[in-house]
Amino acid sequence: MNTYTSRKGLSEYLGGLRGGNKTIGFVPTMGALHQGHLSLIAIAQQLCDVVVCSIFVNPTQFNDPKDLEKYPRPIQSDIEKLEQAGCDILFNPEVNEMYAGNEQWHLDLGELEHLLEGKFRPGHYQGVTQVVYKLFDILKPHLAFFGQKDYQQFLVIQKMVDMLSLPVKLVMCPILREPDGLAMSSRNIHLSAEDRQQALILSKTLKWLKESFNPGGIDALQKEGAAMISAEPGINLEYLEIVDGKSLHPATADSHPVVALVAAKVGATRLIDNIIVSD
Repeated sequence: MNTYTSRKGLSEYLGGLRGGNKTIGFVPTMGALHQGHLSLIAIAQQLCDVVVCSIFVNPTQFNDPKDLEKYPRPIQSDIEKLEQAGCDILFNPEVNEMYAGNEQWHLDLGELEHLLEGKFRPGHYQGVTQVVYKLFDILKPHLAFFGQKDYQQFLVIQKMVDMLSLPVKLVMCPILREPDGLAMSSRNIHLSAEDRQQALILSKTLKWLKESFNPGGIDALQKEGAAMISAEPGINLEYLEIVDGKSLHPATADSHPVVALVAAKVGATRLIDNIIVSD
């Protein structure tokens, strides 16, 4: 695996590969890699000639400085996992390589950045689009792979790609779960044994919503699901919403797909999850 910390060196190397008609696939991450990330690399390997993974803990997408400070950064372990997964290239820049001083960035994302995650993490999606735009500009990938777990993020990045006519195709990859149903996440490392057990109510409720889904009874289902989660000790529910999978507005009988999204604090750790309840 080739590792680059400089934009210029990587950009030149990938330019040579593109000239040789190689398809470049890109998996952006913030590190603390788990099997979910590695599954994105495996999917990218099936569709691309060269797979690039980035590890960059992006400061502009954290609205809570404490969250940024405690975000796990096990770089040596991450490198070993990428090598074992057969990743071709790692891009692991420092902050000053990605941001030159006090840069200004604003993209008109409309309602998408104010609903759900955007409501609870103001400014988050401006930071996400800023760094992903920079990464796309450096790498110029043909395909970029994102996990379904960050469903709203995928819609936001797709909107940016459409707005700016970026020549990249986005691929949404399935959520990977632990055997007991918990969605894999870099934040799971912060859960105590008790938190870990309580967190299972999120995936259990989502599964129940899918099994019980009735287009005529969405409001009642949503209320019952929220009550199930809120009844679990140690859980502070931020939102559980059943939405139109394209607009994130409340789902109607005409919505396709229909997605249920949840965010909650389990102890001190904030977790998100979702499920496609109806295609």
